[in-house]
Parts: sequence; structure tokens; C-alpha cells
Amino acid sequence: MSASPASVAPEAEQPAGSGPGSRPRIPGVPFWIQIVAGLVLGVLLGWLARSQDLGWLVTTLDEIGSLFVQLLKLAVAPLVFFAILVSITNLRQVNNAARLATRTLLWFMITSLIAVAIGLAIGLITNPGSGTGLTPKDGALSETKGSWIDFLTGIVPDNVITPFTELNVLQIVFMAAVAGIAALKLGEKAKPILTFSQAVLELLQKALWWVIRLAPIGTVGLIGYAIADYGWDLIGKYATFTADVYIGCALVMFGVYPLLLATVAKVSPLQFFKGAWPAIQLAFVSRSSVGTMPVTQRVTERLGVPKEYASFAVPFGATTKMDGCAAIYPALAAIFIAQIFDVQLGIGDYLLIAFVSVIGSAATAGLTGATVMLTLTLSTLGLPLEGVGLLMAIDPILDMMRTATNVAGQALVPVIVAAREKILDHDAYATASASPIDSLDDEAGRRDEDRDADRDEVRDAVPVTA
Repeated sequence: MSASPASVAPEAEQPAGSGPGSRPRIPGVPFWIQIVAGLVLGVLLGWLARSQDLGWLVTTLDEIGSLFVQLLKLAVAPLVFFAILVSITNLRQVNNAARLATRTLLWFMITSLIAVAIGLAIGLITNPGSGTGLTPKDGALSETKGSWIDFLTGIVPDNVITPFTELNVLQIVFMAAVAGIAALKLGEKAKPILTFSQAVLELLQKALWWVIRLAPIGTVGLIGYAIADYGWDLIGKYATFTADVYIGCALVMFGVYPLLLATVAKVSPLQFFKGAWPAIQLAFVSRSSVGTMPVTQRVTERLGVPKEYASFAVPFGATTKMDGCAAIYPALAAIFIAQIFDVQLGIGDYLLIAFVSVIGSAATAGLTGATVMLTLTLSTLGLPLEGVGLLMAIDPILDMMRTATNVAGQALVPVIVAAREKILDHDAYATASASPIDSLDDEAGRRDEDRDADRDEVRDAVPVTA
């Protein structure tokens, strides 16, 4: 018996979020305003702690910021493993999966090459190491080192436990890729493992969403401690270098990316930033591409990229696509350190920097900081590794803009590839907006529920035969 139109009309007219079982929404302060407030409060508290020599406030700010970063890192190892494993197996549901994966990697490399070229150009124009007052004696040998031998041999772990305990993301990615490919080969036999992996991934993402909502509080601690510990005098010594990093990242994010969107993908750049902004602002604060990954995947899907492809491209990008940390920054840092140590770089050296940036970006592995990538670049060029110590003091300030650029690129490439492969939902792209982070998680949950309901409806419609 079918329901009459009159009986369904009132239900259809109910506003979103007011149906049975839905949670009432209380208007709150937009997430971006919370972030900005956290930045302002952090600067003020950091200045107060330094100017008034309030040791207890410095310690408190440090503890708040460190706790937030620790909470993000807590989920990194299992999140990367299950995200990569599930993303590889999800490619079964995508037509031309191999072609999509190849195009994704190709565009990762193209945008990285453009980014490193911009970094080199800015460094050669501004000479960031000149007039700083810094000398080689101000540097300290880095405890964390990277070399091509370490990079290549370090991909394969000695055992399956150490990569998780020592948070070696590159080795975790390797194991997840092997497990994902093996699951594809096993077919139906691997279905229980894939079901379990999908459930664990959703559990980790839900828990990480709770941490992400603490970002405004974490911002107060991270920014406040940076100001209190380093001070404006130290920042002044690195003024040109800091400006170069921010300008270089801004040129890539707000110059190169919009140009590629308009000319290659033929979509609105403004609409891209409206949709991707929640991920970009969180990356700026958290300084972690992997920690931002759930948000990046949500906004990428909202921009019209099919979920099956986004669930592969975004985790892949979060561990390998680093235009800020692995392209712009090492290019500028190499020039800065060479000038401090009075080492002349030639054309061959600049080509090596470009090669390292494009091929070795996986060494950054989506974690906060880019020390491994920088030492990899310096060791390739034969520059003193003590130069890393010159940049460690200012690194948190630089890392915010670098990570925001990383994440913007990680959302950009899937949009470009999807548009060129004719699988981008242009209607979804045109209506994407900078929704609050809370609503992104809720919308994703509703989409999954709708998909499950559609699957059940199709299953119930199939006649049962004896």
C-alpha cells in the first residue's frame, strides 16, 4: 500500500537536521574564528610570558602545544597503515585505476618541480643568508640525518613492530602497500581483513576528529610557546629567510595552484579554496599533513572527487606530496646555508636540489618538520649538516605555512586528475563551501548512511528464489 502525497508532505518539508533521531544543532563560533582567536591569544600570552619572564606560563604553553601534537601523532602510525591499505583495495572499484594512480603521481611530480623552481628563484634573488649576522659557529650538528642510502634501504623494515614504535612513516607506507596489493591478489579470501581494516580506519578517523576540534586550544600553546621561547629578536635574524618561505608558499598556493585549476582542470580556483579551506587552516595550525588527512579527504570528496579515488589519492599525497616541506623549503634552506658557510653553488647543484625535491619528498612522510628532507638535500650537495642547527630555532614558524601548502597541494592534484579524467562531479564542486569542520564529519557520516541505505534497498528489491 503506497502512502498518499498528503502523508509524506509534512515530513518532506522538515528542515535538515530536524528529523527523527537527528541531533539539534546549536549555533556556535565558526571554526576559523576559533583558530584566529587561538593565534591572537597565543601571541599575546607568548609576548607576556617573555616580557615578564613568567616561567610557569612558558611551561604551560609548551605543555598545551606538546599535548596537542602528541594526540595527533598518537593516531599517525595506525591511521597511515590502514588508510593506505584500504585506499589501494578501493581502487578495485575505480575504472582505469592504474591510469589514475599514474596520473596522480605524475602531477605530484609536476607541481613539486614548479614549487622547487620558485623556491630557487626567490633564494637567488633575495640572498637570504646575507646580512643575518649568523656564522657557521651558530650551527649545531643535526641529530636526525638523511642520506640516499638511508632513504633507499630504510624503506624496508627489519620487523613489523619497530616502524610503529619509532613512527617510521615511510616503512609503514611500504608495509601497507604490500598488504594492500596482497589483499587484491587474494580476492574474496581477504574480505574479512578488508572489512576489519575499514572499521578500524573509521574508528581512528572518528577519534582524530575529536582531537582536531581541540585545534584552537592547541594553537594557543604552539604559537604562544614559539613567541615566548624564540622571541622577536631571533625571528629578526631570519627575517629574509622567513619572508622567502612564506612568499614562496603563497606564490605556489595562490598563484600556481589557481592557474592549474583554471587552465588544466578548467574549474573555478575560488571555489576550490572555499571547499578546501577547512583543511588548509587546520594544516597551518597542526603542522601535520597526516593529522589533517581526514579533513583533507572530506573536503576533496566535497569538491566532487569520487570517494573511491579520493580515498587513494589523499592518503598517498599525505605521505609523499610536500610542495612546502620538500620543494620550496629545502631549496631556500640550501641557498641560505651555503651563503652562511660561504659555499658557492653552481647550476649542477641547483639541478640536484630539484631532483631531490621531486624524488625524495616521501622522506618527509607527512610528519611535523622537514629535518630529514633538509639533511637529505644538504648531504646530496655536500653542504655542512651543522647548517640544520641554524634553522631549527625558527622551524615551527616556517612549518605552519609549509604544511598549509602541502595540504592544499594534496587536495589540488585529485581535483585536477578527476577533472581531466572526466570523473569530477562539477555540480558538487560548484556548491562546495567552507563548511565548519564539525559539519564535514557529520556530512560524511550521512553520505555513508545514505549509501548503505541504497545498498539495502537494492538488496531487498531483488526477489528471493527457492
